[in-house]
Amino acid sequence: MSSPEAANKPTEALAVRGLTKIVQDATGSLTILDDINLDIAAGETVAIVGASGSGKSTLLGLLAGLDVPTRGEVRLFGNDLFSSDEDGRARLRAQNIGFVFQSFQLLPHLSALENVLLPMELSGRTPDGLDAPRAAREMLARVGLSERLSHYPKTLSGGEQQRVALARAFVLRPPLLLADEPTGSLDARTGESVIALMFELNRERGSTLVLVTHDAQIAARCGRRIELQAGRIVGG
Repeated sequence: MSSPEAANKPTEALAVRGLTKIVQDATGSLTILDDINLDIAAGETVAIVGASGSGKSTLLGLLAGLDVPTRGEVRLFGNDLFSSDEDGRARLRAQNIGFVFQSFQLLPHLSALENVLLPMELSGRTPDGLDAPRAAREMLARVGLSERLSHYPKTLSGGEQQRVALARAFVLRPPLLLADEPTGSLDARTGESVIALMFELNRERGSTLVLVTHDAQIAARCGRRIELQAGRIVGG
């Protein structure tokens, strides 16, 4: 029998309505996203594709609450993301989202272990009651880096750095993972290994995956493909 909490859990990870982002440049107003409406169910795997400049990364940043729209709404597991201030959005991110960046975004003065510890330290939470160091070590072992715990980013290869970034994103077992061109800085062989690991971890966790990619083969591995063109959804 399901618990009342499970019964009340939203079936939509993300509900987007009228999402628009307009910025000012030297020529006047530039519309980056134009009236985006989108629903992503919990547990879906979704690829966001489109030409450079189509608004993919801007959309992902808005879905994470890393940026604020000109107008529109994003509901994250039923929570209105932009009704909160920056601190409130940060709390929602910490509770619900793991983020993987193309450029890894590891802190250079922290070891691999310390980088993976960071989200637990910032949120004050650990997964399944594990102590934070154990959770970080187990996650790094899961991505094949148990022998690299004390290594700093500059001593790791690009693929190893992205594996640390994956471990950091997954360590709190977030219900939603967002990834922005996660293989864009990697060679083809290393990128394939990282993507295979990402999908494997995502299946294990039963989480929702939304990734921005220019790679048709990666997009084809997702359950759904959403195409952007000049800031508007034209497919998916």
